[in-house]
Amino acid sequence: MKQIIIEVTPEVADAYQSASHRERQKIQSLISILLQKPADEDIALLREIMDEISDRAAARGLTPEILESILNEP
Repeated sequence: MKQIIIEVTPEVADAYQSASHRERQKIQSLISILLQKPADEDIALLREIMDEISDRAAARGLTPEILESILNEP
């Protein structure tokens, strides 16, 4: 493995730093998948990770409307 550095918001950095080892591995896998040529297994893993992210976001009160407004911010 090779280490990279990406810029994120302070909130994202805090969330990543407080994540469990397993959660960090999932995030690292997601980033790897996004940067690689997709394959069937990768797509299944990506869907699993995205479902988990969606569940966590919903549990924290993130609605589709709030997400849409965040994505539309300049």
